[in-house]
Amino acid sequence: MVGMVPNGRALTATKVTRPSPPIRYLDRPRLVERLDASLGHRCGLVLVSAPAGAGKSTLVSGWLSNRSGSVAWVQIDEADADPARFWSYVASSLAETVPAITGAVATAMSAGYDEVVTAVVNTVTEHADEVVLVLDDYHLIDNAAVHQTVEQLIGFRPSNLVLVVSTRVDPPFRLGRLRVRNQVAEIRAADLRFDEDEASWLLDAEALGLDRTAVDRLCDRTEGWAAGLVLAGLSLPTEGNVDEFVASFHGDDQLIADYLAEELLDSLDDDERARLLDASVLERMSGPLIDAVCGTDDGADWLRTIAGTNQLVIALDRTGTWFRFHHLLRDLLRLELERSAPERRQELHAAAGEWHRDDGDLEDAIEHFIEGGRRVEAADLVADNATTLLNKGRTYTVLRYIERLGDVLDEHSALAVVHGWTTFVTGRFGEAERALALAERLDVDGIDAGLICGLSAMIQLAQGDVSSGLAIVEDSPEVKLPTHAMVLGGVRVMAGLFDEARPYLARADEMATSAPDHFSAAVTPVFSAIADIETGQTAIARETAERAIAYADEHRFTEAAQLALAHSVVARTTDDPDQALAAARRGVQLARRSPEAVMLSYALASAADVAFDHDDPDAESMLLEARSIIDRCPDPGIAGRYLARVESRHGKAERPAAVGELVEELSDRELSVLRYLPSRLSQREIAGELYVSLNTVKTHCRSIYRKLAVDGRKPAVQAARDLGLL
Repeated sequence: MVGMVPNGRALTATKVTRPSPPIRYLDRPRLVERLDASLGHRCGLVLVSAPAGAGKSTLVSGWLSNRSGSVAWVQIDEADADPARFWSYVASSLAETVPAITGAVATAMSAGYDEVVTAVVNTVTEHADEVVLVLDDYHLIDNAAVHQTVEQLIGFRPSNLVLVVSTRVDPPFRLGRLRVRNQVAEIRAADLRFDEDEASWLLDAEALGLDRTAVDRLCDRTEGWAAGLVLAGLSLPTEGNVDEFVASFHGDDQLIADYLAEELLDSLDDDERARLLDASVLERMSGPLIDAVCGTDDGADWLRTIAGTNQLVIALDRTGTWFRFHHLLRDLLRLELERSAPERRQELHAAAGEWHRDDGDLEDAIEHFIEGGRRVEAADLVADNATTLLNKGRTYTVLRYIERLGDVLDEHSALAVVHGWTTFVTGRFGEAERALALAERLDVDGIDAGLICGLSAMIQLAQGDVSSGLAIVEDSPEVKLPTHAMVLGGVRVMAGLFDEARPYLARADEMATSAPDHFSAAVTPVFSAIADIETGQTAIARETAERAIAYADEHRFTEAAQLALAHSVVARTTDDPDQALAAARRGVQLARRSPEAVMLSYALASAADVAFDHDDPDAESMLLEARSIIDRCPDPGIAGRYLARVESRHGKAERPAAVGELVEELSDRELSVLRYLPSRLSQREIAGELYVSLNTVKTHCRSIYRKLAVDGRKPAVQAARDLGLL
């Protein structure tokens, strides 16, 4: 149909012709049912509001194609902001259903647009059948007069008229009032997002050779955005490797870039375009942050404006404070920034890093400083705030930062210390040793001496050498941090020096609570619980272990390997067989995640002890594994002694002698040899140190074992330590 607008220009028929659904049309029942319900409830306004390419027009067209009844469709363009043109097209679209409307609108036009609305209402009312009027791409209207008259139509509409507004941005109607009166039904971007099944159909996944994983990844990357999925599908046939394409699919895919460039960037003035490109370095945006990065003073207003006119800018809160770009738009903007102004990228990131740092947003500050090339400042932040990050359970985040900082680590003492501790607690002992050596070289002023001392001692325990760990902590610098105090007490516990350990553990507990240092606060009572159970205070041991587990759960350290022995203590002190076996296995499970020799062997010995008591078939294998670890340890400390008790108790070895008085006092020569037994020196090497023969050392060792009532070097070391001889 062709008609005339009042100024004599011809109406374009295609503008008032409902578009046909695509040949491959997906019926989306979950959305169609909501649209049908809106008609049943006589809502008056159906608002379909979502970004470009979300599938708005396709949804509405397909829905109406499958319905009986009258449909009028207006495909709006920018020129329709002229009220006369707009209402002429509305009349033209309705004319097939309501023939009298064209003349009525033309007559009313000279009397004003309020009269035009009245003419539409009256003529549609006279038509008995239901009429659905669709205004597609309504966001192109920027004339308040049009908005006002459309809102009047909604308010005065006859009961047989339903208005469907499809738009990329909410129109300036009083939607709140319409919602309160149940006069509006809304389909939003989140509703239009394709789920995995819908995406699979849209992509024709089977024909393209896309498996479920590939479809899910594309769906996630596009956030279910219809245009992104369609354009990804169009790109696929030209790609040599489907899996590689899916893995690398971003907003810089040429079809996506072309689409978004045509829809967005080409329509912007230079200042707006420049600000969007500058803002693209940000993962999330607020007004003050935009001002700091872009050098503006209206960031908050600008964000609210662009979020209101471009739904590829997404609000992150209900207060209109934080926003982000849609992923694909962000990728396009970053690509364009790199093309047009690559020298600005680092400058923008640095400005963002300064703002986040000053605002107390640690992680974003670090990310931006790294991207901005200010890696030393990023390293300072990581090192200074490692405890804060670890308290949040962000161990792997810290390690990722360190990896990204690269060779900065080689000259940054504090970061080397952080690297050493984080790799240690995650069981990467080789890396921890290298980081420790680097930290020892760089820390010339002794600023991190306590943490270095603690890490060095813990590495010795991990290697099964309690004596070397003990030697390190006995020559410790002043305690300033809870981690350091915890290690000073913990090493002494594993050496069986329980009375010496308790003051350090009490201090560590107090310091960790006040810092706060959640990791130290969780692990310190584990050592206390071991000291309690080894001295026969089983009730206190269980209470302390359960406190450690509860604290770790509360502060997200549930899976930390260093909690293993708390579960082992619970296993040995509970009367519930099921709980005992579960706790014993849990202790072993956690200990394996960071297989420190002393900790793992103690956990295995505890599990074997409990398993034998409850006839568990795994008891024997756990006992043998514990013995294999102990046999490789230079000095397993109390873990070796406890394993010997377990083996004896369950008939796997002779009962070890109880700690008590010496069978006979050791001679001075024997004491000289005894002092070398905790070391890694062989008997031949000990002989060389003492300038005696090998046979003399062997003779002294046999005498030492007899007088200590033990059967070997490792039990002799622990027995001598228990008796205060070492």
